[in-house]
Amino acid sequence: MSSKPTLPEIDLKKFPTAPGVYLMKGEGGEILYVGKAKSLRARLRSYFASAGDGRLHVRFLMNRVRDIETIVTDTEKEALILENTLIKRHRPRYNIDLRDDKTYVSLRLDPREEFPFLQVVRRVPRDGALYFGPFASSAAVKETLKEIHRIFPLRRYPIERCRRRGRPCLFHQMGQCSAPCHGLISAGDYRELVRGVIALLAGRQSEVVDVMRARMGAAAAAMRYEEAARLRDQIRAVEQTVEKQKVDAAAGGDQDVVGLHREGGEVEIAVLFFRLGKLVDRRSYNLTWRLDETELLSSFLQEFYGRDVFVPDQVLLPLAVDDAEALEEWLGEKKGRKVAVLTPRRGPKVELVGMAGRNARESFRERGSRREAREAVLEELCRRLHLSRSPRRMECFDISHVQGRLTVGSMAVVSEGEPDGSAYRHFRIRSVEGTDDYACLREVLRRRLQRGLKEGGLPDFILVDGGRGQLSVLSEVLRELGLEQEIDAAGIAKSRVVANVRGKAVERSEERFFLPGRKNPVTLRSGSPALFLLERLRDEAHRFAVTYHRKLRGKEALHSSLEGIPGVGPARRKALLKHFGSLKRVRAATLEELLAAPGVTGAVARAVFARYREAEEP
Repeated sequence: MSSKPTLPEIDLKKFPTAPGVYLMKGEGGEILYVGKAKSLRARLRSYFASAGDGRLHVRFLMNRVRDIETIVTDTEKEALILENTLIKRHRPRYNIDLRDDKTYVSLRLDPREEFPFLQVVRRVPRDGALYFGPFASSAAVKETLKEIHRIFPLRRYPIERCRRRGRPCLFHQMGQCSAPCHGLISAGDYRELVRGVIALLAGRQSEVVDVMRARMGAAAAAMRYEEAARLRDQIRAVEQTVEKQKVDAAAGGDQDVVGLHREGGEVEIAVLFFRLGKLVDRRSYNLTWRLDETELLSSFLQEFYGRDVFVPDQVLLPLAVDDAEALEEWLGEKKGRKVAVLTPRRGPKVELVGMAGRNARESFRERGSRREAREAVLEELCRRLHLSRSPRRMECFDISHVQGRLTVGSMAVVSEGEPDGSAYRHFRIRSVEGTDDYACLREVLRRRLQRGLKEGGLPDFILVDGGRGQLSVLSEVLRELGLEQEIDAAGIAKSRVVANVRGKAVERSEERFFLPGRKNPVTLRSGSPALFLLERLRDEAHRFAVTYHRKLRGKEALHSSLEGIPGVGPARRKALLKHFGSLKRVRAATLEELLAAPGVTGAVARAVFARYREAEEP
């Protein structure tokens, strides 16, 4: 028997037939789901009908709904924008949450600058600059930049920063920067390089090659053989880069092709990025399927393009969505020209959507394989370390200081077998003076666990970097807070250098794990994924602590160096550093250079100059 929704009696006729947004609320008024509709009454009527026929994906939501609120808009596009705003504000449980471990990486070039250069950016605002991408990873961007700078040596750094240098940078010596900051290339020749970069990134490689061949022929005819040889090498590099890109779209242009694959309660969505007819990258997302697929696809597109990302000329979908026209209008406004949202039925574009679907299916399979591998690692840890529960969330703590100064703590996190960088935390030690590592660790653990008790989100397993001493501190804090039965604990002791059996060479012992109530430490199989995961967690906690400590030392050195100079407050310190680029350059500046700095009066310039000249005197 199908489960009927438990809504109170609602007269559907009271809802308007106009476009708008509806908010489904649960017990206590919390917003469970936000949706939009061309006709609110018709859309809400479909939920009641769907709940009656027992479809599971609707029952998930409707059995929890207690009230429905509507907001009327003038147009469907306004409803789409309002829905997007409300989802971002309330983060309803039953709307999709497009969590992405990375934002898109693109290349930015502003041709309006005197000497334009390429920047790696993660946002694509409408600021008049040119954007190329997206790239799925920073590694892909680095590889592309490496090729581009080898062919077209644009500058690498902000022009003012380069001009403050006494000589061109190392990249110029390597032939990967034309050094416009030091006048080693004319503005006209630099513009030629920029045009080549734009054409190459835009996919017009043949145009680039034709221009370079003509320049090579002219250089050879004028007996400028070194220049001709350099152009010949650049042509070969461009042609080799072109050979790496083999996949062409059916119709050319900029397209995002969406594929969808569903198994059970999960949906995998893959997006293929075609730029000027060439496949440049792919991105996949794993979502929980609760509602209708077309509604999920529409919500995905809104969240996907709601950020500062590149909007293509066409978006190809595997399923028709009800609000395609509103999406086209919204995307067209973001792009500044017409955008088509299409669901192809025949021809080459159907093949592209099919390829995206196959990518979604393969991504789902790969994700499942990785999930199984992670589960196996967690099971091995649970068995080998005698844990009372699977360590779905693991945290590791470390302490860093130099002779007791600026002591800090760090927390690194692994969730479901994967590092979770967004959950890492720093701790400034407040109550401990000197070099008492145990007391510092005790403070960090108390603060972390007390906050977890108050706000929720306690770990399943805590690892401390150290042996029995650090573990005893952890065990003491867990007992104090009544968590010894809720959280498993261990200490990881670094491997020791030991003599081999013949006593002639040295070897390293295995990593040792100390457990509460166990005399002898446990070792994990050398090279095993379980050992690698815990070592990585320990190393991440150490790296995070050391990085933070270095940052604090740098701030302290900077503050103490400029502190106390008459007339130099926080704002002027910032202005000096921005103008000169570093504290070292402030120290080395002449009186005339200090006087030329913005916002620096004569008295302040003389005071700064005198401070550092006095420090240099024996």
